[in-house]
This record gives sequence, C-alpha cells and structure tokens, in this order.
Amino acid sequence: MEVEVGLLKIQTQSQINTLWIISCTILIFLMQAGFMCLEVGLARLKNNVNVAIKNIVDFGLAAILFWSIGFGLMFGKSYEGLFGTDGFFFSSAYGPYQVYFVYQTMFVATAVTLVSGAITERVKFEGYLIITLIIAGIIYPITGHWAWNSEVLGDMMQPGWLRQKGFYDYAGSTIVHSVGGWVAFAALSIIGPRLGRYSSQNKGKNFYGNYPLAVLGVIILWFGWFGFNGATTGGFTTNVTVVIINTLNGGAFGLITSIVLSYILKKKIDPRYLLIGPIAGLVSVTGGCNIFEITTAPIIGAAGSILAILADNLMEKYEFDDVVSVIPVHLVGGIWGTLAVGLFGNIEDTFVINSRMDFIKIQLLGIISIGVFAYFTSYILLKAINKIYPLRVNATQEEVGLNVALHDQPTLDYDLIKTMETQTATGDLNLRAQQDMFTNFGIIGIYYNKLLNKVQEAEKDKEKWRSRVYKEMILASEVQRNFVPKRNIDIYPVHAHNLPAGELSGDFYDFYPHNDRIHYMLADVAGKGINAAMVMAKTITLFEMFAKNNIDIDELSQIINNDLYQTKTRGIFVTAIIGYYDLKTKDTYWVNSGHQSPIIKDGKTSKVYKDQSSTPLGLMNQKDKKFYKINKLNLDKKSFFAYTDGLSESPGHDFKQIGDEGVCKMIDKTFVKGNLKSCIDNIISEVTINKSMARMKDKKAKIVNDDITILAVGDSK
Repeated sequence: MEVEVGLLKIQTQSQINTLWIISCTILIFLMQAGFMCLEVGLARLKNNVNVAIKNIVDFGLAAILFWSIGFGLMFGKSYEGLFGTDGFFFSSAYGPYQVYFVYQTMFVATAVTLVSGAITERVKFEGYLIITLIIAGIIYPITGHWAWNSEVLGDMMQPGWLRQKGFYDYAGSTIVHSVGGWVAFAALSIIGPRLGRYSSQNKGKNFYGNYPLAVLGVIILWFGWFGFNGATTGGFTTNVTVVIINTLNGGAFGLITSIVLSYILKKKIDPRYLLIGPIAGLVSVTGGCNIFEITTAPIIGAAGSILAILADNLMEKYEFDDVVSVIPVHLVGGIWGTLAVGLFGNIEDTFVINSRMDFIKIQLLGIISIGVFAYFTSYILLKAINKIYPLRVNATQEEVGLNVALHDQPTLDYDLIKTMETQTATGDLNLRAQQDMFTNFGIIGIYYNKLLNKVQEAEKDKEKWRSRVYKEMILASEVQRNFVPKRNIDIYPVHAHNLPAGELSGDFYDFYPHNDRIHYMLADVAGKGINAAMVMAKTITLFEMFAKNNIDIDELSQIINNDLYQTKTRGIFVTAIIGYYDLKTKDTYWVNSGHQSPIIKDGKTSKVYKDQSSTPLGLMNQKDKKFYKINKLNLDKKSFFAYTDGLSESPGHDFKQIGDEGVCKMIDKTFVKGNLKSCIDNIISEVTINKSMARMKDKKAKIVNDDITILAVGDSK
C-alpha cells in the first residue's frame, strides 16, 4: 500500500511538473506578442506590417528548424561535447520529453526574434528567413549543447564541454540573449543603419512609430518572463518562488534605475530609457535567478540597466542603428548576467566545487567562447550570402516603406503622403486623401480634405480677381503705350526704344521739340506694377507740360521732384536724365538725377561719361533749383546714349551680365553712321537673343528680368 501511495505521489508530482512547464511555455509563447508590440512601436508606421509578418513567420520557421535539426544538435548524444548526433526530427520515441521540446522551442524563437528586431526596417523578407536558418539551425543549438545538453536524452557521461567545466547559465542570459545579441551585432555590421537615421536632421532623435504600443510590448515581455525563468527549474519545485521574486525585482529595479539615470543624463524622462531599463534588468537576472539571493537580484538588475543604457548611448555615438536596442539590452545585459552568476551566485547550488575565482573564470570562458563562435560564424555566413544575394532592400524600397515595397500593403499615412506628393508635383487640387474616422491618419485625411475644399474655394475667388486684375493690367498697358511719343522721330537726331519686362513698364522715355531745341527725358521708376506705371504717367505729363514752355532743365527737375514728393508715392522714386539738344550748336545739356551715367560715342570708341549727379526724383523736397547740376557736352561728330540698368544687367554671349563696359562694346558693334535707330534696334535685338539663349542653356539660370530702355541723341555721322 505504501508503495502504491509513493508511486501515486510521484505520478502526481510529475503531472504537476508537466502542467507547470506547459503553463510557463504558454507564457513564453506570449512573449512573441510582446516582441512584436515592442518592434512595431519602435519602428515607423510605414514598416509595421512587415514587422508583424516577420515576427510570426520567424517563429514558425524557427519551430520547424528546431524540430528537424536543432533539438538533435542541442540535446542529442554528444560528440566530444561539441554537438548532438541524434534526436533529429523529434518524434514519439522521445515521449517523456515532449513538453521539454515545446518549452525549448520558445527559447530558440526568442533568440531569432531578437536579431530580426535589431535589423528591422531595411532588410528583405528573405533576409530574415536566412538569419532564422543560421540561428535556429546552427548557432543556437550548438552553443546550447555546450552548456545545456540533456543528461537523459544524451550521453550521461559526456555533457557539453562548457558544462563539463562548470559553466552555469540558468535560463539563457548567454545561450539565448547574448547569442541573439552577437548575431545582431554581426548582421548590423554588414547591413548598416537605416537611411537618414544619422543625418543632421535626425541625429539624436528616435523614430518611434507608436510608443504606447512599445510600452505594452515591454509589459507583455515582463509578464512572459515569469514563464521564461520559472519553467527552467524543470518542475514546480520549492525554488520556483525565489525564481519568480528575483525575476520580478530584476525588472523592477532595472526600471527604477533607468528613471534615475534618465534624470542624471538627460535632466528629464527619456522614453527610450524606460524601455531599455526593465528588459535589461530581466536579462541580467536570467542567468542565475535560481541561485541569487533575493537581496542580490535587485542590484544585478539595476547594474544591468545602467550598463545597457550606457551601451545604447555609445552605439548612438558611433552610429550603430539597433532599432530595439538588442545589443545594449540582450548582449551587454546577457554578458553581465552571466558574469554576475560567477560573482554573486551560490556556489553550492551549481556544478562547481572549486573556488569562486575558478567559477568566475569558467563564466568568462563561456562568455568569450560562445561570443566568438556566434559572432564570427554568423558574420562569415551572412557576409558570404550578402555578396551573392544582398540582404538589404534598395534605397527606394526603404524610403517608400516595406509595407508597400515588399507586401503591397499601403497604409493611410502612406496614402496621405503620396496624395500630397502628387499634388506638389502636379498642382492638382482635385485629389483627395483617404478618410477613416477610426485611425489617426484617417482623421488627418478628413481634415486635410476639408482644407483642400477651402483652398479650392479660395482659388476660385482668386481666379476671379486675377482675371479682373489682368484685364485692368491690359488696359493700363494700352494707356501706357499711348505715352510713347507719336511724333515723327526720324526727322530729329534722337531715337529711343522701350522693351518692357511685363505688361507694364517702369521705364520710359519722352522728347519734345521746341524751336531749335529738342527736350528729352529717360527715366526708371523704382518699383513695379500699377503704382510705378502711375508715377511714370505723372512724370511724363509734368515733363511735357513744362518742356513746352522751354523751362530750364534744372528748374524742370526741381518741379518734377517736388511734385512727386508731395504726392506721397510711398517709397517710389524716379532716377532720370532730363536734358535738351541744341540743333544749332550741337551742344547737349542734361541733369542726372541718381541715374546711370551716359555713354558717349566718339569716333570708333564709346566710353562712360562721368557726369555730375544729384539724388533721385521724389525722395525729398528741394527749395533751390541749383541743387540740380547741369552737364554740358558738344556732340559734334559724337552721340549721346542714356539707358536704364535693365540693359547693363542683361546677359552677354557668356550669359553673364554685360555691365557698362558691355554696353559700350555693344554700341561700338552695332553703331551705324547716320542711323541711330538702326543702332538701337540692333542692340535690343541682340539683348533679346542673348536672354533666350541663356534660358535655353540653363532653365534655372537667374536672368535679371527688368525693363530695358535706351535713348540716343546727337550727330551720328
């Protein structure tokens, strides 16, 4: 009877142990959801579909690989302590260990997920699958064999070589987390950072897609970690409580430490620190949470948090783009957690029977040997594969986002951006963004469309005003053209031409014959549009009215100046040359009011004549006509050329501004004896051709588009 009771107790305990491991396995499986939430939250929205699909696919592929190859390599009969040689394609022959197989499958899936999270947003989907093959099929099972190979399924007399030496890693600080971190390190070394991640605009910034979702991921991971560490006891033993408490405190003290460190380093709460801290604390206690004192685990978790945050800052400095901080948290945290086992673990609870120093050396040996194997194996394999089949997507795909580029799954944010881009390129305001009352970007689309409706309404109103203004401009242009002298210019030794830059010109010329004198004026109104045209009209009117009465040009300049000043033209002023030509003496007299000096054609050469100049017209009231200095020059066998700055600023054959010297050369080139008209017409023609050629050569060329007016007086023979 006692034997039966004993057997029943054993059977019951076995069932409880099985139930406990199954329950913990379910919790670990839930961690995949946590990793997905964390990665989606830290990745940009344009890649969230890719991240989600990748997480479920790499789990399924890892499970198949562990079933077919991994379990046998890890827990099969050992060959020289290096790898297992049987147990492949796990079957009912291993019936008692089926639960353990499922439990371990969750571990390998975790290692795989870590790597994919680090390199997300820039790797082809096939690239994730290749990395999964390397980790689940080679690296994880072999390193796991070194430290964890089963004494039941394998050769009882020959455990893995690290286990033989006494290496201790309770739930995978090194075997799971550091291995994943080392492979992530190798992959990032080959693939590089995301486009624009470390540009001047983005340096020091984070690319969060959804921070609350990332926090939810951390909470789920923390919850699942109780199963991650709890089931490693092998059953529902008395030590389970210690494991759970140390797991809880490791994460909690990691979190609190990250808050304190955030205030110290950033003077504020950095959201990224609060994601790193608790997970780093959990990773740190995982290696020995069953043999750590309850008072020691908080210290280990806090130290892991500090090391991970410092490592994350260091990676930022050296532009190592790890999206979910796998290397700082899982690699650095895993190394520290494994070393902490040697420093703080209860020796009597391990396989070690020697001194603590020996234990520390063994832990260091395990850290280094597994790190070297995991890093270099993955680096060599990935480097070789990358040469044959590039693992990274092209720049266009990365910019567009992997949701669209790899899965043809546009999101509302992408549709909104494309709508905006198309509108920018085409100017088509009839396009509308997608609308959705239940998503952020869908709501933005609603309000964006409302804005477009308002813009279109405003554009219709503007178009009405544009049409009206255009008609008025045409009318004003016709009126302005009527100011051009209608007198037969060919009978006088004077000729001029005005080439407006737009509908209305701010330049003008006029001349008025009176007995033996020909009064002339060339002016440039400082300003554009209707205001300038009105000032021009008034100036011409004043000139004609007083030139008719043969008023001296200094007095005429004073009258025009004071009238414009009193009119309050709001900053608009006029530069002008006002003069007259004496037909009998061939002398010309002129007043220069802030205008460019004239050019004198004397024989074969033309030169700028340095005349006396006064201030432009309309700037200030002048009480004395003597303010305006009169210049005099005899034009016997000479010609007088006045022009506006539109001519000197026009392009030459080299498409550069010709300047005053260029105007001189142009006069010399086009001058025709006895025909000032032909000379000026040729100048205008050449300027027009040069402008057209300059625009054809470079459409973006900054060609000065200003009115051009030129006036010539004198003996052209």
